[in-house]
Amino acid sequence: MAKIHVLLKKEELDNERLAGKVVVVLDILFATSSIVAALAHGAGAVIPTLDGVAAQTEAERHTAGSYLLSGEINAETLPGFVHPTPLALLQEDIAGRTLIYSTTNGTVALNKARGAAHVYAAALLNGAAAVRHIAHSHPDSTVLVVCSGSADNFNLEDFYGAGYLISLFRQAGGAYDFSDAALAAEMLHAHADSADCLMHSRVGRLMLARDLAAEIHFAARKSVFDSVPQLAPDGSLRLLS
Repeated sequence: MAKIHVLLKKEELDNERLAGKVVVVLDILFATSSIVAALAHGAGAVIPTLDGVAAQTEAERHTAGSYLLSGEINAETLPGFVHPTPLALLQEDIAGRTLIYSTTNGTVALNKARGAAHVYAAALLNGAAAVRHIAHSHPDSTVLVVCSGSADNFNLEDFYGAGYLISLFRQAGGAYDFSDAALAAEMLHAHADSADCLMHSRVGRLMLARDLAAEIHFAARKSVFDSVPQLAPDGSLRLLS
């Protein structure tokens, strides 16, 4: 029976033996939502970096015009970088370009997960596609659904997103052993509206104060994209064929 766990913050990955496991990283507001949206709208790849310096170093390896540099630190857009939320990125000419992307939590979580057998970026936006692929391709693997959290703290919106994925795994009909954290996330999801939950979260309230309600509503939509971003051996995220 395959085990499915929910980790409440990315720092919990430090205590996990990742070899042979499947990791699904969530950062609903906004890293993985932005990654899913960018790739669904034609970005060639997304390179998640640990910080702004690493992003700029990565950019030096690419031809001018072939990439888009986007990122934030502690919710402040990095100087010279594009704002890292989904709708802001979709206003850019992103088709065919590489998104070099740095955020405080989501891109760090993706890098922490690199020791796993398979690493995926998921959000509410592509939940059904991600779960469908994992249930089909890794039916016997242990799955870690990782809430990125924020600076070693729990984030409500990521936990809600985890609950959505758990509900989809249950609907998939496989033989799964859900951890208590997975069951708790599923219960939260069953009794909360996505937009309401995201807006009431700490990050959501911060975004509302910055007149970014449209970004929250965009990220709150469920399974509107069939794209499944997977971390490749070279450290880039690319869509499954």
